[in-house]
Formats: sequence, structure tokens, C-alpha cells
Amino acid sequence: MNQLRREPLLGRWIAVLEHSLKPDEYAFSSETSSGTCHICQGGGGNEEVEVLYDADGNWIVKVVRDSISVFAPYGDLGRKGKGMYDLMNSYGETELVIESPEHDVPPEDRGREHMALIIDLFLRRVTELEKDEKIRYVMVHKNYGLPSGDTSGHPHSLITATPVIPMRIKAELDGAKHYYGYKERCIFCDILREELRLSERVIMDTEHYLVFCPFAARFPFEFWILPKRHNCSFKEINEDEKNDLATVMTVMLKRLRKVLGNPPYNYVLHTAPSRIPRMEHWHTLGEDFHWHIEVMPRIKRLTGFELGSGMYILSTSPEDASKYLKEVSDGD
Repeated sequence: MNQLRREPLLGRWIAVLEHSLKPDEYAFSSETSSGTCHICQGGGGNEEVEVLYDADGNWIVKVVRDSISVFAPYGDLGRKGKGMYDLMNSYGETELVIESPEHDVPPEDRGREHMALIIDLFLRRVTELEKDEKIRYVMVHKNYGLPSGDTSGHPHSLITATPVIPMRIKAELDGAKHYYGYKERCIFCDILREELRLSERVIMDTEHYLVFCPFAARFPFEFWILPKRHNCSFKEINEDEKNDLATVMTVMLKRLRKVLGNPPYNYVLHTAPSRIPRMEHWHTLGEDFHWHIEVMPRIKRLTGFELGSGMYILSTSPEDASKYLKEVSDGD
């Protein structure tokens, strides 16, 4: 079985595959696929979790269990020590959300209603996966194009449930908790108010969301989608917010494609962890954290300095990036 190993210096968990790849299996390609799309051929997995159909009985969105996931939804955690090191079984699950039956038609091109169906699926699957008491975090994420990690080119996103809180999320949770302990205010609500006050990095301002390029972005043209109503969990989104989010996602992904010429990107939905195992540890979570979506274009390769220092170098300022993304028309 695959393992999860904890790096002792920073507390970062990493997944180690049971069967190691050989050196000649690391073939680098400039394309997202070598020919045939595995999703078009087999759907990306053997077990369908949920399927949505149109009025004619044709499937339009489906969720399948990812056949190549590093996580397995069986057995126990098997926590143990090996000398000074900690490890456990790679318990968890990855679900593949196939967002379109057509290989070359992404969900933003199928309209806001189609995007709303996908957001509905995210909501239902996150809620269901969190019912497992062994699961600590459920992450919705998307890989599009190289070097995002996309290997098929078919429109899809993923939902990954893990028995640990990923380090990047934990750092956010700890930072938000520390800020709240000092100021007794949510840092994300303060960011929202400040971005609205300055307006120089705002891209979209809707009834329920603010879209902006963060002040200290990591990637050129990175933007965040931040709900205006304070809530730590994506699961608490209401119907009006869901419909507005579908509009925002449809518009912003089209704008990103138009401004940068169909760039590779990742997006990640940051939400509260499962509080079932350690409810007492998260007693301020409802006040100090705020769910949001981070969209990160992958148009610039990271340098050795960036990888070694964690200090990113922006080749386009957030202020200029927001202008480009704001000024482009929403039409095709």
C-alpha cells in the first residue's frame, strides 16, 4: 500500500508510492497527452459515483473514483513510528469530476447553468466524504494544461480526501487563527474590505463575491475569489451564492483564457477542515477562517531561488494583472 510520510522539520506530509517508477519512466513531454485521452476512452475510473444527464438522457457531468489515485479508501490508518520518523497508510480517496462529455469543450463554454451543476457536485461530494471520521481534509482542485499536472487535456477537476491537513492549508489556518487572536477579526474579511477600499487590484465585484489579484501573489495573474459573507466552510454556501459563483467562475476562466491565450492553470478551493476528530481544536474556526478559491496560472517556471527560499518572483505586478483581467471583454 502507498504510504504517507511526515517530514519532521516542517511537518509536511508527502505521499510515497508503493511501486517506484524507474528512471526511464520519467519521460518529459510538451503535450498534455501522448495521443488518446484516457478519460474519453474509459472515463478515468472504473466506478461511477454520480452521473448527471440532460433532457435527452445523455450524460453531461459525471463523478468517478480515480483509478490512479495515491489514496485508497480501505483499511485503517496504521499510524506508526520508524525511528524518529512518522508514517501511516495512504488512506483516503480521489474522485474525478469529468466536467464535460466533449474533450475540447470546457465547462465555462457550456454556460453558467452547467458550471452551477459542477459546483453542486462539489458541494455534495465534499459533504459526503467528510462523513468519514478518518478524513481530516477534503480538497477540490483543478489541473488544466501543462505544467499544472493535467495529463489528459479533457475538462476535469478532482476532489481529494486525506487523513491529514495539508501543510499549505494548515499554514493558512494557523495564520488566520493567530490574526484573530491578536485583532479579534477575520483576516480574510479585513483583506476584502481593504481591497474594496483601494480598488486597484479588484477584477470583479458582484453581490456575493470579490475577485481580486492578491497584494503579494505567488504567480503572475493569480487571482482569488472571496465570498463577501463570512463563512469558514464551503459546505455552508446558499443557493444565491452558488449561482453567483457559477457566473464568476464562468466569466473569470474565459477572461483568463482570453488575456493569456489559453494558459495552463490550477485552482484550489480552500475550506475548513473536518472538525469531527478534533472539535475542541477548532473552537474559533467559525470566526477566524473564510473559505475561498485561489486560481494560479502556470505561465512561469519556478527558479531554484524560488524553490529554495519560498520567495516568489512576480514578472507582472498584481495591480497590472488585475487591469488586464478587468478590461478584457466577457464575450468569446
